[in-house]
Amino acid sequence: MDIKPLTRLLFAGLLSACASLAWSADPAPQPHVRAELVAETTALLRGGDSLVALKLTPEPGWHTYWRNPGDSGLATKLNWTLPAGVSAGPIQWPAPHRAPLGELTNYGYDDETLHLVSIAVPGDWPLNRPLPLRVLAKWLVCKDVCIPGEATLTLTLPVVAGSADLDPAQAAAFERARAALPEPAPSGWQAQYQIAGDSLSLAVQAHDLDQAEVIEFFPYANDLVNHAAPQKLAVDTQGLRLSQGLSSYFLDAPKLVEGVLVLEQGGQRRAYELSAVAGTVAPVLTERAPPGARVTPEAPTQTATAPPGLLPALLFALLGGLILNLMPCVFPVLSLKALSLAQSAGQARAQQRAGALAYTAGAVLSCVLAAGVLLALRAGGEALGWGFQLQSPTFIAALAYLMFALGLSMSGLLEIGTAWMGVGSGLASKSGLAGSFFTGVLAVVVASPCTAPFMGSALGYAVTQPVPVALLVFAALGLGLALPFLLIGYFPKLARALPRPGAWMLTFKQAMAFPLYLTVAWLLWVLTRQAGADALGLTACGLVAVALAVWLLGRPGRKLAGTLIAALALLAAGYVLASPLLRVQPATASAASTKEAWSPERVAALRAEGRTVFVDFTADWCITCKVNERGALASQRVREAFAEAGVVTLVADWTTSDPRITQALAEFGRNGVPLYLLYPRGGEPRVLPQVLTPQIVIDALPP
Repeated sequence: MDIKPLTRLLFAGLLSACASLAWSADPAPQPHVRAELVAETTALLRGGDSLVALKLTPEPGWHTYWRNPGDSGLATKLNWTLPAGVSAGPIQWPAPHRAPLGELTNYGYDDETLHLVSIAVPGDWPLNRPLPLRVLAKWLVCKDVCIPGEATLTLTLPVVAGSADLDPAQAAAFERARAALPEPAPSGWQAQYQIAGDSLSLAVQAHDLDQAEVIEFFPYANDLVNHAAPQKLAVDTQGLRLSQGLSSYFLDAPKLVEGVLVLEQGGQRRAYELSAVAGTVAPVLTERAPPGARVTPEAPTQTATAPPGLLPALLFALLGGLILNLMPCVFPVLSLKALSLAQSAGQARAQQRAGALAYTAGAVLSCVLAAGVLLALRAGGEALGWGFQLQSPTFIAALAYLMFALGLSMSGLLEIGTAWMGVGSGLASKSGLAGSFFTGVLAVVVASPCTAPFMGSALGYAVTQPVPVALLVFAALGLGLALPFLLIGYFPKLARALPRPGAWMLTFKQAMAFPLYLTVAWLLWVLTRQAGADALGLTACGLVAVALAVWLLGRPGRKLAGTLIAALALLAAGYVLASPLLRVQPATASAASTKEAWSPERVAALRAEGRTVFVDFTADWCITCKVNERGALASQRVREAFAEAGVVTLVADWTTSDPRITQALAEFGRNGVPLYLLYPRGGEPRVLPQVLTPQIVIDALPP
């Protein structure tokens, strides 16, 4: 009897049994998407590569994201845990589709998508030892809201030598996934790009491209083009030229422009990987709107504020800066400027104008510098907005030092020879201008916790525009902040209304130190919310060091020893700023932790129940937010009205950086807090004013 067929049959049976034992965790029960870890074959190949995939199947109307998600969203990520010697390759991304959402355009997938990954098994892996695969998958699924999801998925497969059978349950899906992968560009294709003005132009020399009914280009770089801008196309038998507006975050021309060129003809879609070198490309003048996308989510339920044009944005920024002068966060610096104006009452008109211009220059240049830093960090992938520096405990502590030192100086412990603190009228012109300039800088620094009316839409517009336009809007904000003092400097009648210098100024100067001390107290409170009591205690020690240094430097006839001790005290204060204790501690970072926290999924759930939802986008360092909370939202009338209407209040706390909150703000055309949304009975959101009164809130409630 020939036992070889029997042996083969027995081996096949054992292999089939092993394959039946291969298991994956049940599809992960995630909101609005099904996640699975699947394999193309019933076993893994020893000494070779086998394909597995994260299969994401979103519910109808929902979508996940490509490697470049576009204007918003997050790319899917995989973090593998594999036995020694086994390795996983990168995700092989299928060509995406466009997902327009209001003013934004994203790139992603709206149906079952396999994220293919190659698994390499070493040649010495034992054939009788099943191989376990484990991956932590993270994704973002969106419709009218976005919900981040993650799941730990496992899959155990036998290992074979030679070849492995296809899994009949997955073979068709893997075949479709392979067909959706971009192919290498044909060897005869030549691609060049040029950046001219505010557009990227791309040229591909290739035959038969004019037969395509739909042509799309998806760049790999997220900060290259304005994803929502129309693609302008010119196609002939020699190839194509494509132009698209640059991203507002674009900084420098890359060595290569890489991406995927998608061609569709007769319902068939093919994608090619493209790599274009710098060259000369004629711009395209004929506009073709981006082709219709399969990813067509329902119209967004949030009614984002339409962004203003440049002129309205400049006007709004100017008015917002002007109104900032009435905000409590700017009052300490206004006290400094008020003292400076009182001193300048007896000066010549030229000196008054020079001081006003210096103050204006300090405010405008500081706003432009802050905008430059903000735009650069956002271009680097940081989700930041107006007041972002106050999300850093180190910056909070440094600002407390500065305000404390200024307060001590105004109290008479140290005369820093600048015009806004001195009481003499014989200071050098240079010192006076420097003092005015620095006061303008300080006004911008302490104004950052506040968002005045008109500011939100102006700054939200600015960060979506090219860098020169954004900087111009921020400059208008600084001009508005400095405008009252600029007018006083240029109109003598206004200046003559100021009291004349005299002995009263010494008392006035010392009294103006107390708003600065109050600012220090507020900064320490914010620091405690962000980094905890240990950071507060350490920073208080730093304040003592600053006080010691100021006292020693202010003593008449001080000696070298005193100066050295003062320097050491300042070094000690600087050491505090570098301490690891000055780091955000999320568990104690927010007073809102005692309230119901905001999340997109919570909003969606409450709206589905038909509930009225009030969302408070706030931060502990936002003075405007705290004034609204104390004066309007905490009032007895509002609390009773909320209770009667069954309002659920959600708090989106931006005290520390939170990309999801930053994205939500951007969806409503805002770049900072406060933002107040009211969803009446689960309906469309209403955006309330940035400065609230109890009556405004009550009037917004549904009848």
